[in-house]
Amino acid sequence: MSKVVQYLQTPAFRKNLIAAFVAIICLFLAVYVGLKIYTKHDESIAVPKIKGLHINAAIQALEDAGLEYQIDSVYQMDAKPGLVIEQDPEQGFHVKSGRTIYLTIITQVAPEVSFPNIKDKTLIEATAILKNHNLKIGDTSYVADIARDIVLDAQFAGQSIRNGRMIPKGSRIDLILGNGLGANEVEIPNLVGLPLNEAKFALTGAGLGLGTVTYDPNVTDTTTAVISAQSPGIEKGLTSLGAKIDVTLSLMAPTPTTGTPGTTTTPKPQGNPTPSNPPAAKPAAQGKTTTNNPPAKATNTTPPAGQKKENKSNSLGF
Repeated sequence: MSKVVQYLQTPAFRKNLIAAFVAIICLFLAVYVGLKIYTKHDESIAVPKIKGLHINAAIQALEDAGLEYQIDSVYQMDAKPGLVIEQDPEQGFHVKSGRTIYLTIITQVAPEVSFPNIKDKTLIEATAILKNHNLKIGDTSYVADIARDIVLDAQFAGQSIRNGRMIPKGSRIDLILGNGLGANEVEIPNLVGLPLNEAKFALTGAGLGLGTVTYDPNVTDTTTAVISAQSPGIEKGLTSLGAKIDVTLSLMAPTPTTGTPGTTTTPKPQGNPTPSNPPAAKPAAQGKTTTNNPPAKATNTTPPAGQKKENKSNSLGF
């Protein structure tokens, strides 16, 4: 113990102790200065506004500020591709130069999803299913089918699409729906000659509808007008159930070209006799008999020459 005390009192110990203190102080100063240089103490850069910029403009702004960046991407249907929607740290936050700024942008290429099964679904069900798969409803068209508002076919880019096909998110899907009328056909009623209210009643009873009504320029009172033409006409025969019939209203219906026998064809030849027909020659012969001879003599013996002469005179018109 006495040797330890004696050593502590020697000049060598004091020199070693002082050297140790100096070394510790130098080490502390070196660490302090080194950390200050390494951490760039009292040096900071305000993070510029990156959110809302296109990715190209955002990268340029970060490089000008001496900051690094790391990019992540998400997909949004209604957002512009390449747009920065998130940044970390936020705008105005002070960071050291070379700090990494994390960016979230809208992806340039939409990810693909599997097309769901919407056939034989109602329009409401199909809309909900497509929305859940980040798809949109495009054009809707109707065809004749007994089922109303039921999806009969789905088309993408003008072609029928099968279940499970991979398509980009946000794509528009065109739907083919049934109109509920089916493919039934009905006979076209004859509306010519009917007033407008009676024509409507006839069309309703046949399962058809009234289309465009055209008025003749001479029509002043629609209550007295009748249908003079219809399209399609009865010559077409059948039309789809629920179809529209266009009509034209006039003061009177046109004269029918066909109808009961004798109304148009039979009277026509009877009204055009010619002077050379036998009925015209008979009165002339009777007139000559009453003026030349008494009836008894005329019935006696009439020579054939006399008949020939009489016929000759008739042909001359005397």
